[in-house]
Amino acid sequence: MSIVGNIHSTENISGLLKIHFGFDRFRPMQEEIIRHVLSGDDAFVLMPTGGGKSLCYQLPALVFKGLTLVVSPLIALMKDQVDGLKADGIAAEFINSSLPGKEIFDIRERLKQGTVKILYLAPERLATGEFREFLRGLKVDCIAIDEAHCISQWGHDFRPDYFNLKTLRDDFPSGVVIALTATATPKVRQDIIQHLHLEQSRTFVSSFNRPNLYYEIRPKQDAFRELAALLRRHKNQAAVIYCFSRNDTESLAEALRGQGFKAAAYHAGLAAAARKQVQDQFIRDEIPVITATIAFGMGIDKPDIRLVAHYDLPKSVEGYYQETGRAGRDGLPADCILFYSLGDKFKQEYFIDKIENLDERRRSQQKLKEIISFCESYSCRRKFLLEYFSERFEQDHCGRCDRCLAPTGRMDLPKPRMSQKASSTGRRSSLDDNPVYDQGLFEELRILRKQLADKRKVPPFVIFPDTALRQMARDLPQSPEQFIRITGVGRQKLEQFGPAFIQIISEYSRIHNVKPGNNFIHKSKSVPSSVSTYEETKNLVAEKLSVQEMAVRRGLTLSTIISHLEKLSDSVQGIDIEYLRPEASRLTRVQSA
Repeated sequence: MSIVGNIHSTENISGLLKIHFGFDRFRPMQEEIIRHVLSGDDAFVLMPTGGGKSLCYQLPALVFKGLTLVVSPLIALMKDQVDGLKADGIAAEFINSSLPGKEIFDIRERLKQGTVKILYLAPERLATGEFREFLRGLKVDCIAIDEAHCISQWGHDFRPDYFNLKTLRDDFPSGVVIALTATATPKVRQDIIQHLHLEQSRTFVSSFNRPNLYYEIRPKQDAFRELAALLRRHKNQAAVIYCFSRNDTESLAEALRGQGFKAAAYHAGLAAAARKQVQDQFIRDEIPVITATIAFGMGIDKPDIRLVAHYDLPKSVEGYYQETGRAGRDGLPADCILFYSLGDKFKQEYFIDKIENLDERRRSQQKLKEIISFCESYSCRRKFLLEYFSERFEQDHCGRCDRCLAPTGRMDLPKPRMSQKASSTGRRSSLDDNPVYDQGLFEELRILRKQLADKRKVPPFVIFPDTALRQMARDLPQSPEQFIRITGVGRQKLEQFGPAFIQIISEYSRIHNVKPGNNFIHKSKSVPSSVSTYEETKNLVAEKLSVQEMAVRRGLTLSTIISHLEKLSDSVQGIDIEYLRPEASRLTRVQSA
């Protein structure tokens, strides 16, 4: 394999990270993967959704002299990522059937001129001989194959068109190949390596743990009422509800609309234009609730989904992990709730028995057996998921699933100071990166973000993610020098959006007399309370309420209450949260004292 790109320029990758993407530091494994790819060596990357896979090929593309091809399975994901890259000042394009012929012609001309750094394609496009011949005439330095599990028949989302990718190595023998996926069992990993000829590549496996996600499985009794209560807790926040069939998505969306929720159904039976409309409305925060089949999700690049609910049983553990992985991609707390009943199990068995191909039927039976084991297991949900993907989880209690919350609401809280350290997987708690902020200012910044996004016809998160807005509402940057320090603000976004956001922050700070570093949440005018949200939770701890009772009393999610308790245990002297711990945990502490 010949080395491509300028190796010496890799010394500047930290500068590129800040200038174009607005980040001061890499997430776990990102820098190691990027340097490996820039050395001209192939890579196979397993990293959870929200872990930063895309950066592993997007940043090297800025260093390579030639083009980086990105194979992506769904049109919506391509468009969102290209919109985001353009907002970061990166020359990126996509070609698929949604574009008119004139626009495709113009993009091809720019590709021939060498002015495009990243090109997104669907695997179907690579099946056409004429387009394949066109690509051979370009200088392609890197080929990134996203959602690589689609090439395996053992995967939960097998796509025959991915077999066309096997010959890319022949077309571009000097190009670096990087295959990426968020979910792959050992069998699927073996398939990916074999089909893409990656036997000599280096495999990078990041932790599959998503510490900001709360997992819970509920009996499917009075499920609609419970779902409605969940959505009320997540008012005005993005939520995806997965259903078994197309009819289920339609009827559930209609029932939710009858309860006053803005909800829409999404499934493969809708016309392409209707599917696109629903996706766009969801991504642009116009419809917060989507009821969907598994056709929805893999092509959605929306970082601020706060709730993923499975109204029906998923078909596999891999599918469940992939679908729940759409929640909380911004690192902030999110809830994953599954409603389970034996009736769903019998329904899936009925359809599996009708599969004629024996091998396929056996694979489906095995996957159903595994997801049933997950639902009925008494062990920690997170531990089960991680061990399913062959990752050891040393703790017995994660503190963020229903199994680790005893029936009385007791929980196994992290040790003090945990939120200020990297976890055993190298991740940091979202609490550490997102302490208290001014809620009133945050809402005003959201309004400005939506206005700017609508004007540019892009999703709001392309302008700035929620994490950046929260940091602005905490640090109150009022000059370009201060604004560039916000995570997610690079040079391009500083020039484009900085003045408008700085103006809002400055005016708000003057009117409300707020200063950076205030250790309280300044309520908006609609909530005239001067008591911080943490203080309210602290008062409920003093009443010895359970975690569930605190959530109900405050109208918050369990994961949010748990986040409050972590913060309080870490920073408040003399707070008594020992009663919330499981009996076994307390006994261990007594014995070791």
